[in-house]
Amino acid sequence: MIPSRKTRPSLILFDVNETLSDMRPLALSFEDVGLAAHESEAWFAGLLRDAFALTSVGENPDFAELAAEALRLRLRTRVPDQEVLAAVDSVMQTFGRLEVHPDVVGGIRALRSAGLRLVTLSNGSTSVADGLLSRAGLLDDFEQLLSVADAPAWKPVAAAYTTALNTCGVAADEAMLVASHPWDIDGAARAGLRTGWLRRGAAGYPSYFRQPEIEAADLEELAAGIR
Repeated sequence: MIPSRKTRPSLILFDVNETLSDMRPLALSFEDVGLAAHESEAWFAGLLRDAFALTSVGENPDFAELAAEALRLRLRTRVPDQEVLAAVDSVMQTFGRLEVHPDVVGGIRALRSAGLRLVTLSNGSTSVADGLLSRAGLLDDFEQLLSVADAPAWKPVAAAYTTALNTCGVAADEAMLVASHPWDIDGAARAGLRTGWLRRGAAGYPSYFRQPEIEAADLEELAAGIR
């Protein structure tokens, strides 16, 4: 899908977890500590749910703390008590060593070659984004790494996006949020940003969310559509 507007954005804000990072290795990590591989998806969805709930009552929770606690609770009925902490640490170390999706390097390089400013905006920590991009050799392509830890609230609250816009010194309609999560696309659109959704194998985009300006299979296709 090609952008409906004639002008392209000057700044691309990237979600990190799942959008840039390939989280499939977590399934094997879950199996290694005695959980089922498919539970990795439920774990991640659950920690987002709980974070959104805390955000709705005015909290700004720490991603790593929620992730580790959700793992502890899931493991307590499966492995001996003395093994829980080591199992949590093993999974969290895997999370911290994830690689980017195969399309990310080409997509990022294409966007940079087109003169676009690139910034991350994650509900996780900047250290995770730093490690992910460093391993891919992409860190120098990014102007800044931003996290909601330095904003009033988690995405998709509008303040998360507007804090990033203010930090980068751009108006909302000059920036595009790129994410694989429809809830993130919806939140950014409500905050006035332009949006690009990466399908990454999803069956479709929910009709109850605000629709993305661009829809692409992966980052290389999206980059080709906005250059």
